[in-house]
Amino acid sequence: MIARRALAALPFATPALAQEAWPTRSLRFVVPYPPGGASDFIARIAAEHMSRTLGQAIVIENRGGAAGNLGTEQVARAAADGYTLGLGAIGTLAVNRFLFRSLPFNPDADFIPVSLLALVPNLMVVPPSLPVNTVAEFVAWAKAQGTAVNFGSIGNGTSQHLAGVQFNMLTGTQMVHVPYRESAQVNTDLMEGRVQVLFQSISGAVTDLAKTGRMKALAVTGEDRVPAFAELPTLKEVGINVTTVGWFGLVVPAGVPQRVMDKLEAAAEAAMRDPAVVARVTASGSVARAQGSSAFSVFIAEETERLRVIVRASGATAD
Repeated sequence: MIARRALAALPFATPALAQEAWPTRSLRFVVPYPPGGASDFIARIAAEHMSRTLGQAIVIENRGGAAGNLGTEQVARAAADGYTLGLGAIGTLAVNRFLFRSLPFNPDADFIPVSLLALVPNLMVVPPSLPVNTVAEFVAWAKAQGTAVNFGSIGNGTSQHLAGVQFNMLTGTQMVHVPYRESAQVNTDLMEGRVQVLFQSISGAVTDLAKTGRMKALAVTGEDRVPAFAELPTLKEVGINVTTVGWFGLVVPAGVPQRVMDKLEAAAEAAMRDPAVVARVTASGSVARAQGSSAFSVFIAEETERLRVIVRASGATAD
């Protein structure tokens, strides 16, 4: 009788057991930006650790275009089964809604935030030839030049652009924004004096240029000093509260089951708290920042409201 009952129960137990078996195949991780930048680095280092925790490969897919909107749309339209992950960012989750007349996704409704992964502070740098050595000296110099001072970035709505706008707002300088298509060119033009200041995302390349004197670093944005430039003050420390930093986090399509979310959240947080991962992220100039789903949701909402004011003050659009 017991055996018969056990056999009778199997058809009902099997689907439940199958539900618990996740993941059973590789995952794809859509990075909505080209390879080689801070976004790609953060995604790959997180994916490497998470794949060990989850027991399945995580394959990075770089889908750049339209300020991150193209790849992010792919994530929004993917099946809500946990097998498609997306890299959310300051642009796609907060800023782009204020730059574009319409988006192919709803940043609030189409995703579930899983975890913040990292912050990418901006390094305030000037040409080596510029006769300033502190932020205060730069502000005085810039005001004396009037609108002849240019600050560069890799496009409207990037953290570099918005940090410069916020700097203008807080200091009363009248610097003119000059957008570029890529970091290499804006870095070259800064070093050759065609633009006078950058609030450049800290990366391996920028760190090397600043450490070797080809750029003169004055300060960093954000709340805290960064280990890669521990000697530099934050702008907040010198009385100019430029809080804009880049950031990246993990998102999934809306509708992913909670049991899958729990596994992803735990894996992401474990990755960004692992000492080896933290050391690699720190060496790149970024800041590993594990923050679970609920806290990351609040963070996105707060960043969206804060950045709305800055984007509108800039007058920038992407259309």
